[in-house]
Amino acid sequence: MINISEVLETNKMIEQENLDVRTITMGISLLDCATDSVQQTCQNIYQKILRLASNLVRTGEDISREYGIPIVNKRISITPAAIVGASCCKTPQDFVQIAKTLDKAAHEVGVNFIGGFSATVQKGMTPADELLIRSIPQAMRETELICASVNVGSTKTGINMDAVRLMGDIIKQTAEATREKDSLGCAKLVVLCNAPDDNPFMAGAFHGVSEADAIINVGVSGPGVVKYVLENLPEGTNFEVLCESIKKTAFKITRVGQLVAQEASRRLGVPFGIIDLSLAPTPAVGDSVADILQSIGLERVGAPGTTAALALLNDQVKKGGVMASSYVGGLSGAFIPVSEDQGMIDSVLAGALTIEKLEAMTCVCSVGLDMIAIPGDTPATSIAGIIADEAAIGMVNQKTTAVRVIPVVGKKVGDTVEFGGLLGYAPIMPVNKFACDVFVNRGGRIPAPIHSFKN
Repeated sequence: MINISEVLETNKMIEQENLDVRTITMGISLLDCATDSVQQTCQNIYQKILRLASNLVRTGEDISREYGIPIVNKRISITPAAIVGASCCKTPQDFVQIAKTLDKAAHEVGVNFIGGFSATVQKGMTPADELLIRSIPQAMRETELICASVNVGSTKTGINMDAVRLMGDIIKQTAEATREKDSLGCAKLVVLCNAPDDNPFMAGAFHGVSEADAIINVGVSGPGVVKYVLENLPEGTNFEVLCESIKKTAFKITRVGQLVAQEASRRLGVPFGIIDLSLAPTPAVGDSVADILQSIGLERVGAPGTTAALALLNDQVKKGGVMASSYVGGLSGAFIPVSEDQGMIDSVLAGALTIEKLEAMTCVCSVGLDMIAIPGDTPATSIAGIIADEAAIGMVNQKTTAVRVIPVVGKKVGDTVEFGGLLGYAPIMPVNKFACDVFVNRGGRIPAPIHSFKN
């Protein structure tokens, strides 16, 4: 039974501590839209999205108004487009047509983003997979709301280094194709290892082929709430009490998401999928994962002890969340995007945080090297090497990892780039200058680790 003190506590989290539901994401299967004609496939895609998602935004707004819970984004994820277009797309331009159709549908129903312009190539690429990947730069230039992702590795299959090398080139081409917007296309493109089928967060969201025809997934967020709780603990509080405090807070945050998810599912007539209980920061002051880590006892994120503090935070968030909902999924942890977290930006500017330290932190959190602006002249092979490193962390540790780096054309270390909105702004971070060309150009596949054999 909910009592009045719990209601008041939740209201306080919303009004003073930046608690929100970051996204309601409707996953839609487009498998039944595929035909051998690009035009017919596009028409089927457009009609199905409008049929299922036309009330998504209004429903989210109604729930937000009635319950007083901020719902920041309403989004759609679809079946990986490389699968949907496999029978009809013969050129990259054919996939661009699908991207434009998705963009048109997203604008029509009023969502913030639509994810799933994706390919899953962890073990190899079909011709359609490669065509979609090669279409990404043009698709990012000619659309506004499309998010693209490519899964290049998994614990069960290893790492597809041919895809990794190709993605180094594609990220560079996307940066160039959107250079007039400070290479913003790369902010909507992510390369993953162990990508989940039910992630509601962009840019890596897609609707896996094992999912139902349509589903509602909700992502909650509350770094400001956790920060407030930690700041109000007595000085010198030991780790046992600190961990319990984070866990209890994560439970309360997740219950808010559960309420929204169930209500959205009921009103839209679409099954409830999962709650993703990730702590997702924003550029707003007081809504920072970095600030939480500093509340635990670090002078700056990047200081010795940062990885341990992040591991503690991530684990307690998961433990609290799984007690609050029977269907926790997606990524579920703490995000560490640079441009979207003012505390992370401040740590970079102070010289406390480097890409190498961020890579170490990704071993223990969700998801990976995220929203990192790098010099525009960074070689494609170096970007591929960064992707390979991050994929290896995911593969060996049986977790989702990702790379979303933005080589901003015309920018160098010391410059700053402004993306706007939830994407924030970022200082250009230096990348190791030593080459890895021979390594990433070998081709083939890095085998799966020995502990992948669990059958």
